[in-house]
Amino acid sequence: MKIAFHGAARVVTGSKHLITLNNNVQILLDCGLFQGMGEVTDKLNGYFGFDPATVTCMVLSHAHIDHCGLLPRLVAEGFQGNVYCTPATMDLTRILLLDSAKIQEQDAAYLNKKRGPGQETEEPLYTEEDVIKAMALFKVVDYNTDFEISPEISLNLSDAGHILGSAAVHLTIKENETETRLTFSGDVGRYGDLLLKSPQRFAQADYIVMESTYGDSLHKDLDPIEDMLYEIINQTCNIKKGKVIIPAFSVGRTQELLYALNGLELKHKLPDVAYYVDSPLSEKATQVLKNHPEVYNNGVKEVMKTDHDVFSFKGLKFIESVEESKALNNDPRPCVIISASGMAEGGRVRHHIRNNISSQKNTILMVGYCEPNSLGGKLLAGNKTVYMFREAYDVVAEVKSIRSMSAHGDYEDLLHFLSCQQPQQVKKLFLVHGEYKVQQHFAERLVSHGFRQVEIPELHQEFSL
Repeated sequence: MKIAFHGAARVVTGSKHLITLNNNVQILLDCGLFQGMGEVTDKLNGYFGFDPATVTCMVLSHAHIDHCGLLPRLVAEGFQGNVYCTPATMDLTRILLLDSAKIQEQDAAYLNKKRGPGQETEEPLYTEEDVIKAMALFKVVDYNTDFEISPEISLNLSDAGHILGSAAVHLTIKENETETRLTFSGDVGRYGDLLLKSPQRFAQADYIVMESTYGDSLHKDLDPIEDMLYEIINQTCNIKKGKVIIPAFSVGRTQELLYALNGLELKHKLPDVAYYVDSPLSEKATQVLKNHPEVYNNGVKEVMKTDHDVFSFKGLKFIESVEESKALNNDPRPCVIISASGMAEGGRVRHHIRNNISSQKNTILMVGYCEPNSLGGKLLAGNKTVYMFREAYDVVAEVKSIRSMSAHGDYEDLLHFLSCQQPQQVKKLFLVHGEYKVQQHFAERLVSHGFRQVEIPELHQEFSL
């Protein structure tokens, strides 16, 4: 048996890991889109590193685009197997992929409109029709259920606490009378998350593929999210009379922001300005979360005893049409605009940033991880000039961040996730979904905790198990 790493290898995006059995059965773990990788992004997304037509089946850990976003392309290039995931992940993936296809088609049309005669036409990576074909392959698997993919392959999914429906993947593979247990963490959530339950314990594994996004960071000892939101909104909107632009992923981060803002209203501290969620996808994702109250932690359930809708508050409006979105740019009144994507790499938020980045009265607030080469990453790094739609813009607006708003666990959370394992029984642990320097630090920490063989794969590198 072999495993090859075709994405999220020494970077935090493009999750794609291919297991090949001795009988050539192939299991793909995730099929994510590379995002925010600068000029090489399109090239990375155009080459899988393997033949999609030979992949037997796929297991999807969760619905974030960097884990599912290349699935329609995989199908278009010949994949015909089943895609296994939780019911909530299937629901979210459908709306996320349809939105992704729509954004790609719109961005391609926008760029083509700006190009002169004779210039090469921009093509979207995939279309809504490709998404519909991909979704027909989905099969749902409930948490903590042993599911037989084939006589030699058994699947179990445990709650990873990252976003609604997110799972750690546990495979039991029988070859030549030998049983091998492999765990893929997916993305690990936080213990004590604002909304969701904590990650679950899982059975002993022989091999572990482990995310490492915050492998050298701690989220503790940071100011409460509500207090930080209040300070930034009050300073920008009430004192400077500007706008707060918040790039936020439609699934997870947007709902956390709405919950925190609702908390301010319950405490009678919410600044009296207009609040816009400018993402049709975010509204759909919020509704999906409302339909799954069983995922909420006890703190949220307690609030719900007196507040039936924890994602709604005075002054909130969801923006649907493109016309309404454009109108926000011509409205001079102070407001808060939450819009996708979280790394500011696509979607409506780039237009809002472009229209507000040149005024010092405005604030661009980053609330999650950004790949260093993404627009969000460059803003967080303090770049004085950034490029959007192939034009340069000076960064005059204030750039702030709330680092504690992360759906990814820090290194203590990651170690807690692994605490159910006997390190000496883990033959090899592979670190993925992290920046290389961060992974090197986390690898040292893992070795000190008894994990003897920790590997940090390069892109397309293959290992025998």
